[in-house]
Amino acid sequence: MNDAALDLLDEYLAKARSGERAALAVLVHAHQRSVYSLALRMLGTRDLAEDLTQDVFMQLNGKLKAIESNKHLGFWLRQVTANRAIDQLRRRSRVQMTSLDEEHQLFSAEDDSDPLLQRHLRGLLSDLSPPARAVLLLRYQEDLDPLDIARTLDMPINTVKSHLKRSLETMREKISGMQRTRCEDHST
Repeated sequence: MNDAALDLLDEYLAKARSGERAALAVLVHAHQRSVYSLALRMLGTRDLAEDLTQDVFMQLNGKLKAIESNKHLGFWLRQVTANRAIDQLRRRSRVQMTSLDEEHQLFSAEDDSDPLLQRHLRGLLSDLSPPARAVLLLRYQEDLDPLDIARTLDMPINTVKSHLKRSLETMREKISGMQRTRCEDHST
């Protein structure tokens, strides 16, 4: 986002803090995609992601007075989304993945990626602990550096680095194991 757009969103934030509903709607519209995307990748299902997104924005309505800028708003939304998703995942025994029937809806026609690989990667991600999953998603989906992730999740920086290192190693091992199994299957 350029500086003019950020300034405009800061103006909408000021209007929303003073009670203007239309300004709040603009802020929600500006941030809903990133909140939903993080929630979907954390929780694995559209229904849960939609519910979480709605809950986050409802919570925002009560916290507007404490939000200082649009940049602060983005930080706050990521923090609340990640923490609420972690809480939900801790309450559930296992993340429900989307069915193959819904799988085609997750990819656009222009998407050149391999849907089966993407599905497998989402499965590997769902096997991680909720905090490790949040760290990876904030790093690679939200493009936050480890220090920002530590602030967002209220986690020591060394814990963030450990989650990144161990999670990536685990996922790489599982992917290489999958590739070895495929090669063995094809050679027999």
